[in-house]
Amino acid sequence: MKLLRRKEGPSLDTRVSALLEAATLGDGRLPEEAVTAARAVAERAGARAGLSLDHTVAALAGATGSGKSSLYNALAGQELAAVGVTRPTTSTAQAALWDGEGAGPLLDWLDVPHRHSAADADGSGLVLLDLPDHDSIRLSHRLEVDRLVELVDLLVWVVDPQKYADAALHERYLRPLAGHRDVMLVVLNQVDRLPPQAVERCVGDLRRLLEGDGLADVPVLAVSARTGEGMAGLREVLGERVAARASWAARLGADVAAAAAHLGAAEGGGGGEVPALEQGSGRGLEKGPGRGPEQGPGKGLGKGVDKGLREALARAAGVPLVVEAVAKGHRHRAVVATGWPVTRWLRRFRPDPLRRLRLGTTAVQNARPQLPSPGDAEIVGRTSVPGASAVQRAQVETALRDVGESAATGLPGPWATAVRHAARSHATELMDAVDRAIATTSLDATRRPRWWSAVNALQWLVFAAMLAGALWLGVLFGMDYLRLPQPPLPTAGPVPWPTVLLAGGALAGVLVALLSRLLAWLGGRRRARRTGRALRTAIAEVSDRLVLEPVRAELDRHARFTEALRLARAEV
Repeated sequence: MKLLRRKEGPSLDTRVSALLEAATLGDGRLPEEAVTAARAVAERAGARAGLSLDHTVAALAGATGSGKSSLYNALAGQELAAVGVTRPTTSTAQAALWDGEGAGPLLDWLDVPHRHSAADADGSGLVLLDLPDHDSIRLSHRLEVDRLVELVDLLVWVVDPQKYADAALHERYLRPLAGHRDVMLVVLNQVDRLPPQAVERCVGDLRRLLEGDGLADVPVLAVSARTGEGMAGLREVLGERVAARASWAARLGADVAAAAAHLGAAEGGGGGEVPALEQGSGRGLEKGPGRGPEQGPGKGLGKGVDKGLREALARAAGVPLVVEAVAKGHRHRAVVATGWPVTRWLRRFRPDPLRRLRLGTTAVQNARPQLPSPGDAEIVGRTSVPGASAVQRAQVETALRDVGESAATGLPGPWATAVRHAARSHATELMDAVDRAIATTSLDATRRPRWWSAVNALQWLVFAAMLAGALWLGVLFGMDYLRLPQPPLPTAGPVPWPTVLLAGGALAGVLVALLSRLLAWLGGRRRARRTGRALRTAIAEVSDRLVLEPVRAELDRHARFTEALRLARAEV
């Protein structure tokens, strides 16, 4: 597409691209009719900008009997169109060309097969079309007018003193095309039938009607194709428009602005700013670029809404139960690893609270190398954490609804619906993803502290000393029973060493076990708190990925839609 250089505002190709982007972003959110119309305008603008820019296509449009064909012949300087008085004679559009070299592809695009060379030498670059009557009794005529009215560069509406106030003209064409005032002329033809003072009154009344249509600045020319009155002024205006070589761009710009306005109206809010969202502990929805917290029509995501979602998910996923199991499991494994060897084996008959929930096991680790993707067909290796109750599931549903409602505050209806849907788009897989996150995060809860190994070695050393003392005493008892001579018996003060080893080993083992249990209780509490924080962080990541990110993406889509509409409207 060739660029139109302008001193202010975005260029035409930027506006067309912005309109196409807005239509793409609005697809599936806005009514299909508005999106399709916007795309058609963008495609039409691209096609017209790629054709001859040295020619200006002006169309003479009007009602039956307005004298379009007579005006067409007068401008062309020869009889090219058949003239009728009370019935339509123009069935298909025909073109008169002033220096038509290079205009062939343009007329092919317009689908105007009948082409003539104008006899008038002035007006180089003008392509003048004589359209069928817009009020013709034949539907094909009216459809041809509607088609070409959407395509031509310059619209010249021809009216006559009897029918210039026709409601069909004003309601069907002029009023809807109010945004195209820069590429429009209104010609009051057949003024030779009126007294001079009546011409002024008629023109004044016509201007009043046009002002009511939003076309106050549109030039109104009083002419007579039969007598030639006012024709010089009409030729001059057409010559100026053709010489400027800007009508095509002005027409396309008006089309783009109208399509953008239609998209804005279709969303119900005219394309306002998107609300910024609170970040909430670093995990809320991020604020869009260039939008402060006070900007936008909505108040954004209320404080604590995303936190409420995380808390609801944590309760539904059984985080308090898992945290308690982590503390108990830590103490259980500590007793197994550091308890008195004489009694620790009894602990093995009691189940590990974490393993009972299928947390921290090798099987769960292998089943959960990563969080699930939305495309997973099934989930295997679930934990045995009790499922959410009906109340907890209802709390999660409420939290999801709160996120959607808060994020949708102030948005136009279609976008608000899309944001609410985005908040629940992964609701069915949310709890499974949280369960996987809990299983993966809980793997660290079974990691053995290093001091367990040291204490375990000490316990076995103490146990070996106790066993040695017991064996020593057994040997001495056996020798005494057999009346064998007693070997020298070393002592520690008044107490024999075998007794010291036996009693001291037993006492030391019990004391080390009790001290280890105290340390395990403290370590279990610390590990439970750390695991609780890690679980809530993992749940926050899941809620961010499956809930907040889709909402954030939808809000970003609306922000880009709003910016694209702003560019398409040439708002700076």
